[in-house]
Amino acid sequence: MPALTVVVPAYNESEGLREFHRRLGKVLDGMAGIESAVLYVDDGSRDDTWAIMCDMRETDPRVATLRLARNFGKELALTAGLDHVIEGAAVVIDADLQDPPELIPEFVAHWRDGYDVVYGTRATRAGESGFKKLTASGFYRVMERLSTTPIPRDTGDFRLVSRRALDALAQVRERQRFMKGLFTWVGYRQLSVVYHRDPRHAGQTKWNYWKLWNFAIDGITSFSGVPLKLATYVGLLTALGAFLAALWVFGKALLLGDPVRGYPSLMVVMLFLGGMQLMALGVIGEYLGRLYVEAKQRPLYLVDQYTPPRRSAQAS
Repeated sequence: MPALTVVVPAYNESEGLREFHRRLGKVLDGMAGIESAVLYVDDGSRDDTWAIMCDMRETDPRVATLRLARNFGKELALTAGLDHVIEGAAVVIDADLQDPPELIPEFVAHWRDGYDVVYGTRATRAGESGFKKLTASGFYRVMERLSTTPIPRDTGDFRLVSRRALDALAQVRERQRFMKGLFTWVGYRQLSVVYHRDPRHAGQTKWNYWKLWNFAIDGITSFSGVPLKLATYVGLLTALGAFLAALWVFGKALLLGDPVRGYPSLMVVMLFLGGMQLMALGVIGEYLGRLYVEAKQRPLYLVDQYTPPRRSAQAS
């Protein structure tokens, strides 16, 4: 019988966790011929998220719980959850109910048809500001241009991943993880399912604009070397412009003379060149910092407590 584990990373999601589990349980109960389990991953929550997870484990034999030693971030919490799926496929979904659990049976149907990765593509994003929608759309399109790995537009972590795709992901142990790119990088047969994203059921989003900016930087530097090339090209163009300007100044001095003037323009040129140099050094520093993190070879995450499901429940 096919096995399916729903992996749910959560950080301070106590307000909506029980409602999420109610809807998810209803979906799993209605899926015939699937041996299902749910793995909740507590990413160092500061509220009573862990207590609620343990309570759901006691009342639902399908539930397993995994608590990390501290808050490692969503990408590593998701990695920890997938590492603990030892049989069958996995579905990744957030606990905020923006991604509807009711879409899982459609994912499973495509999986049974032979697809290894079935991902949800957002047609609409309810409950989000216009600025956030604009920046998110721009990010995916920038990634599409910069990355050699074709990362799907408007696609989050909500997806089904087959056993062999999970095994492939388990071989990728880089520390600076951009899971949306890694899911695509493994290849195999992939399919998009378009859906309408709902507003958050309860609580507040943990992703402010600063975190989203850093997340975008991680994604770009993980899957593209274009910023390094861009810094090189900008430097070459700037040097060429400075050379042409020097020829113009030299020619003007020979033909027309050169009274002592031009301090403002000199300062503008100096500040411009200095800014371009600092920008190039910053780009190099981003990549160098990631190499430093990878070179230390620290564990991706540390587990505080893991409790497997008491049994796998077969849907009737």
